[in-house]
Amino acid sequence: MSILVTGATGFLGSAVARALVAAGEEVRVLTRAGTDPANIAGLDVEVCHGDLLDAASLARACAGCRALYHVAADYRLWVRDPAVLYRVNVDGTRALMEAALAAGIERIVYTSSVATLGLHADGRPADEDTPVTLAAMVGHYKRSKFLAERAVDELVSTRGLPAVIVNPSTPIGPRDIKPTPTGRIVRDAALGRIPAYVDTGLNVAHVDDVAAGHLLAFARGEVGRRYILGGDNLALKDILGVVAEWCGRPPPRIRLPRRAVYPVAWVAEAWARLTDGPEPQATVDGLRMAKKKMYFDCARARRELGYTSRPARAAIVDALAWFEARGMLARR
Repeated sequence: MSILVTGATGFLGSAVARALVAAGEEVRVLTRAGTDPANIAGLDVEVCHGDLLDAASLARACAGCRALYHVAADYRLWVRDPAVLYRVNVDGTRALMEAALAAGIERIVYTSSVATLGLHADGRPADEDTPVTLAAMVGHYKRSKFLAERAVDELVSTRGLPAVIVNPSTPIGPRDIKPTPTGRIVRDAALGRIPAYVDTGLNVAHVDDVAAGHLLAFARGEVGRRYILGGDNLALKDILGVVAEWCGRPPPRIRLPRRAVYPVAWVAEAWARLTDGPEPQATVDGLRMAKKKMYFDCARARRELGYTSRPARAAIVDALAWFEARGMLARR
């Protein structure tokens, strides 16, 4: 019987699908018609067209599957219509879980995010048990993922949904075709578009390590339990330093106070709305998130799942090499 993977044409989802195929699994992927298939080109998978907002397509996708990896999500820190995030991330997740229950799927890995977890004001790494509330969620993306995870929790406790929850930190690496908000930082820094930085930090992990963590959660995770899949905690300054070193130029040395960047974010968002342009590089929600260092401890996953991660530098370098090979960067 097949394993269904959602989001397989995207960044993390494609890494999960590739890991499953490499493990010899029979993989079915759910993708919307018209989505760029580049990330699954040549991959031995069954393609099933559908949409998280189309219940009939979800039933067809789940039929005959023994397992589900729900990786798909709308990962944007700024969007013109925030209701889209809630429809995809919350309503779509709930609908897919209902379809999985109806189809008798035996095991589920649900991809949440560290965005749903609490943070420490002093920068100490947080874990799965760090206290958090919906009111602490900054922006619609984080709120939508928080509510989606709570919907999965509810179905686990009330309907016996056989789901293990994983909370990836900040995956970086190859096949970031959009790219993601973090991938844009790496790409734009390599293009010389980020001459300064704010004092914040991220937990950086190689996308392929996070994908491997999904398979470990499937094999060893406890239903209803959360596992952070992360890597190294790095200041934004250090991330930009790795990029600069790869490019062969000095790193940014100007640290900007967050309040000085807010006017830039307001203007960028206003311009994006006016021109129907892409998501701006600087967003108000992004700056609000940057108030705290987004550092995390994945000791639970290492201890209970056997999860491992390579150095964050390797993830950043692999991302840069992939962007360069795709012609998204000037050749060094």
